[in-house]
Amino acid sequence: MLDRDVVLSTVSGAASTKPALIRFFDDNVPAVSIITTKSFQVRPNPGNREPVITEPQLGCFGNSVGLRNPGMDQALSEIKALREGHSLRCLLNISVSASSIDDFVTLVRAFSPYADLIELNFSCPHAASGYGSAIGGSAEIASSYVAGIRKGCPDLKCRLLAKLTPNVDDIASIAKAVIDAGADGITAINTAGPEVYQIDGFKVLNNALGGKGGQSGRWIFEKACAAVKAIRCAIGKGPMIIGEGGVSSGADAARLIQCGADAIGIGSALAMVRQQDWSSYLEAVRTEARSIVQGKGALPEASLGFLDTTNRMEYVKHKVLKVVHHDESTVVITLDGKLDSNAGEFAFIWIPGSGEKPFSVATSTPLRFIIKKRGLFTERCMKLEEGDAVYVRGLYGKPAELVPRPEAILLAGGTGEAVLPELARALDNAGTSMRTYVGVTSCNGGIMEDELSAFGPYTAISDDGMPGRVIDEIPVPEPERTAVYIVGPERFMAKAAMRFSSLGVSDDAIMISMEKNSMCGIGLCGECEMAGRLACQHGTFQSYAFLHSEGLL
Repeated sequence: MLDRDVVLSTVSGAASTKPALIRFFDDNVPAVSIITTKSFQVRPNPGNREPVITEPQLGCFGNSVGLRNPGMDQALSEIKALREGHSLRCLLNISVSASSIDDFVTLVRAFSPYADLIELNFSCPHAASGYGSAIGGSAEIASSYVAGIRKGCPDLKCRLLAKLTPNVDDIASIAKAVIDAGADGITAINTAGPEVYQIDGFKVLNNALGGKGGQSGRWIFEKACAAVKAIRCAIGKGPMIIGEGGVSSGADAARLIQCGADAIGIGSALAMVRQQDWSSYLEAVRTEARSIVQGKGALPEASLGFLDTTNRMEYVKHKVLKVVHHDESTVVITLDGKLDSNAGEFAFIWIPGSGEKPFSVATSTPLRFIIKKRGLFTERCMKLEEGDAVYVRGLYGKPAELVPRPEAILLAGGTGEAVLPELARALDNAGTSMRTYVGVTSCNGGIMEDELSAFGPYTAISDDGMPGRVIDEIPVPEPERTAVYIVGPERFMAKAAMRFSSLGVSDDAIMISMEKNSMCGIGLCGECEMAGRLACQHGTFQSYAFLHSEGLL
């Protein structure tokens, strides 16, 4: 068994969702002893379209990611590379999901050489038919799966855990059945529900289940305590229990341990803490819980001080004031109201029934977004008209750190120009003189010329059939006095950064806006990860020195 000291774990589908984030927790968060992956399936699963998460109440979330994962082959390759290239301090708990015993056997056999624990997802409430809670909702079905997996994997060296759903009448009997069938332990609980979440009568989550999504966070903590206590009574002292569900403080963790948990999973609470503070926050949780379980009494709840006291996922309704089609694939949307944004930050636009996506704010007052047609959601944005209503949430990210140089070059490819006005304003306030260059494909030229020319010379250069031609047209007479800020497609930014570096601009003075996709904005999905840093936490601008050293550009 694990040491009876307070053992903290990440949970499946939250925060530790990619290999670089697994390594982040292992290297930078000593309070964590178990790292849990997202649930992997045999075949790739794109999951549900955004929105996939909402926060109806502070610290209470509804989610419907839909088991989004890259599939066994890619995940196995990534996990194998991680294990072979890095000696993990933590135990690695690999979560797997399937709708048949044969597929579970395939997954367990594949991942077991690289896992310390394997967690069988018998509990997802918003998975496709035959997955998740369709298995864990029945003692007979769940136990038959465990028995079948044991039979198919007779030489299994790692521990086998079954993750159970609270959406049953008697979770204890199901836990007892899977332990009797060969499971080494239980993870409890997964999300409750699912429920439908609405704003102004519109369903928020976008899925084939009619907008239903599981409940996680504070509103399921009492269910987690009751479930863990009942399970421990049913299975006895031997088998391991990872208790999770709404834990946000040291007192919460201690209570689950007192209910019978050997380890405590923390997931949704990380959405209320900046990634930069995850290590300190989790150490505070562990220290407080340890004091309580060791009989030393409760410490001041320092862990609660890390939690955001505002709902960072709150939607604000806006009216479309103006729509300008710059060209056939680019539109500038002006909304009522304002959003005090900085370069490096972004917001989500939600159109009920169509989805949501993250965008940089082109100007804060008036509130404008530049949108390029790239898929279903942006096609819907192209059809917006004056008077239409949209919803905006955010801000996310972090203001760009300004390089202390007297001169600056601002370079954008295409709609990357949207990031530059707020950046130019910040540089101007810092006393930096600047030149702006924009690579364009449209005969209409740049979009933000009026705003940017107020801060210095503005030059738009057409590609003329040679993408990125603008890069070779920019003089750098005093590279040691110059900082460069680049926004645009990654290949464009990589080419530009290499050229400026070759001309003598310091790699630390070349700042690149890595506008990665984000599905949540609050640090849980991991989609905006950059070598372990989340753009939704650290901001989109990162130095070329960092990105190049990590092999990202």
